[in-house]
Amino acid sequence: MNAHRITAIAGAIAGAIGALTAATLTAQQASPVTQQSLPAAKNWSTVDGHRQMLEHQQMPRADIPVPRTDSNSMLAHRDLLAKRTQGRIDVYFIGNSITRRWGATDYPELLANWKENFLGWNAADFGWGADRIENMLWRIQHGELDGVNPKVIVILGGTNNVGATPGGDEKVANITRGIRALIDSARAKAPNARFILTGIFPRNDNRENPLAVIPEIERINANIAAMADGKTIRYVDINDKLADRSGKLFDGMTMDQLHPTVKGYQLWADALKPILREWLGPPAAVDHAPPPTGDPSARKP
Repeated sequence: MNAHRITAIAGAIAGAIGALTAATLTAQQASPVTQQSLPAAKNWSTVDGHRQMLEHQQMPRADIPVPRTDSNSMLAHRDLLAKRTQGRIDVYFIGNSITRRWGATDYPELLANWKENFLGWNAADFGWGADRIENMLWRIQHGELDGVNPKVIVILGGTNNVGATPGGDEKVANITRGIRALIDSARAKAPNARFILTGIFPRNDNRENPLAVIPEIERINANIAAMADGKTIRYVDINDKLADRSGKLFDGMTMDQLHPTVKGYQLWADALKPILREWLGPPAAVDHAPPPTGDPSARKP
């Protein structure tokens, strides 16, 4: 084969590779990987579910609302829309599975602890499992806080944006912007509410390096703490009670290196209750909060 022939073949191959690359980039731009295009998982709130979610998606912006379009999440959204119209809600919790499980009918031991701590303050749980900050934003902007007018909004969000693997400066800044957007969005719906921001809890669910994301959680929490003004926004951080100085969780604090046990939740309650007493007074003898909800998929047929 002569040199001219070889050159022609090489040129054709290079042209084909260039065309294929351009087509691939165009397809990615036209159809970005989002949470809605993830492969099916039994439960995104499990450790493996979190990891699978991170492995199959690009980093979305945490300050732009994104819906959870799976049928179970849509059912939960409808349940929470109904819940907001029932009873009286003075303390409104927004978050992911860590928040959801505390006041959920499908976690009776945790629900009992919720009632022991918050009965009389008309507290309602509006957490949903596997939610990222952008999903919470979508729920707030699509009715779940409309007309509620709570006196206090408790926010714990961001662990699903952190995930189990480090993401660097971009991830830290993205999550910080998301928390700020969550506050702003909730304040637009409930302008008279005061806020309690909770620092993201330590997580040790990276099997290869359990402390992999601790430095980023600490940086994000420092940014969240800076949002507190001591008056209408307070910040609580219980991480020194959940874990040692390196971020290694103490025994008995979580079920799975991520989700708290009753012992862990009690530490959170102990940090929240003094602020609730200061802002709302002691809990009343009668509670008017709506009935607790649960995971729609856990309902018996």
